[in-house]
Amino acid sequence: MATKPSISYSDPRFGEVINNYAPLVKRIAYHLMARLPASVLVDDLIQAGMVGLLEASRNYQPQLGASFETYAGIRIRGAMLDELRRNDWAPKSVHRKTRELAEVVRNIEAKTGRDARDVEVAEAMGISLDDYYKILQDSTTARMFGFEEIGVDEEAVETGMIEAGSEPFEDIQNLRFRQRLTEAIAGLPEREKMVVTLYYDSEMNLREIGSVLGVSESRISQLLSQALIRLRARMKDWYKDR
Repeated sequence: MATKPSISYSDPRFGEVINNYAPLVKRIAYHLMARLPASVLVDDLIQAGMVGLLEASRNYQPQLGASFETYAGIRIRGAMLDELRRNDWAPKSVHRKTRELAEVVRNIEAKTGRDARDVEVAEAMGISLDDYYKILQDSTTARMFGFEEIGVDEEAVETGMIEAGSEPFEDIQNLRFRQRLTEAIAGLPEREKMVVTLYYDSEMNLREIGSVLGVSESRISQLLSQALIRLRARMKDWYKDR
C-alpha cells in the first residue's frame, strides 16, 4: 500500500521546496518554449510548473526508487503540458495534416523497407516540398507533437518512470513499450536520432543543437518534427493493438 504524502500544502517546508526547485521549473519551461509559438507566455508555463512542483512535493514516495528531482521533473512537465492542452492554439487542420503525414511515412516505409524521404512523402501527399516543410513547421508547435502523444510522458521515456494508470497504456510497467520505443528511436536516420538525443536527453534547445550540427535552428526544428512523425508512424501498431 502506498504511503500517504508526508507534506501538506500548509507545511512551511513548501517554501523550501519552491526555493530549491524553482530553477528546475524555469529550465523545463524554457526548454519547452523552444517548440512553442510566441503567443505562449513562459510565465504561464512557469506558473503551471510551480503547481506541478507542489503536487510532486505532496505526493513523492521515495520508496519507489526515483530521486525527488526526477519525480518532480515529470510532474512539472506534466503540469505544463496539461496547461498547453487546455489552451490548444493549433487548428484542427494542423492535427489532421500531421496524422496524414505520419500515415504516409508509415506506408512508404512499409513498402520500401527503408526511411521515407522528403521528396517521396511530399509526392505521395500531392504537395510541394515547401508545403511539406510548412506542415512540419506547423506540427512543431502543435500540442500533439511529443512523446506524450504516443502513449507516455517524454520524461518517463528518459528516466524509465512510468506510473500505473497512464493512458492509454495502463500496464506498460512491463517495459515492453519503452523497449519498443527505444528500438524505434535507434532506427531513426542518424541525424534525426542525434537531434532527438540532444533535445530530450541532453536538454539542449534548438539553437544549441543547430550550433553543434552546423545547421540553422529552423532546420533542426524540421529534423525534430520529422523524427517525431516517423516515431509516431512506427509506433502505430503498438498503440492500435493495445
